[in-house]
Amino acid sequence: MHNPDSFIEEVTEEVRRDRLYALFRKYGWIGGLVVVAIVGGTAWIEWTASREAARAEAFGDAVLDSLDMGGTEERRAALSSIPAVGSQRAVIDLLLASDPAEDKAATLAALDKLIADQTQPQSLRDLAVLRRVIVAGPDMPLADRQMALDGIAQPGRAFRTLAEEQLAYLLIEAGDTEAAITALQALTTDQEASGPLRSRAAQVITALGGDPATDAG
Repeated sequence: MHNPDSFIEEVTEEVRRDRLYALFRKYGWIGGLVVVAIVGGTAWIEWTASREAARAEAFGDAVLDSLDMGGTEERRAALSSIPAVGSQRAVIDLLLASDPAEDKAATLAALDKLIADQTQPQSLRDLAVLRRVIVAGPDMPLADRQMALDGIAQPGRAFRTLAEEQLAYLLIEAGDTEAAITALQALTTDQEASGPLRSRAAQVITALGGDPATDAG
């Protein structure tokens, strides 16, 4: 005969197992739902971050294209037509309030104020740095411009590709044409670069005597 205690333990274990299976059948879907929620949430966060980065770069591209317009009125009209929300509207207003063609010092001062404003999103402060480098031009030492652009050309920054474009132009200014062509070639195949940026890079490569189709990677 079996030991009574052993028999009781076996029965108890069987009952526990049955209860566990019953609970799993009844509530197991909750665990599955949690897993789906975690995976879905992670995918949503990544997609949202990617979308926001793309929107930020598109906004920056539109701003820079508008500022390249010839006349003051043309620039103002182009800036006013750019879709902007939240702090982006503040940037548009800032640029509309000061025009380097009219008062370069006031424009630089306004950009410096935005750059120093820690309450503003990093992406907009990066845009202000990018614009300041362009406006200052040769009045700002080349090494200082490179240092400023390096800070916003890091992976994950909203205006990385635009900063890399300007860094390539600084290489041209420094007389290093070969390095500039290589940098611009990389931008023509960069999936994060906008269409207009890739087009500009290809045009500059051609002007420098390079081949836009060359794969820099």
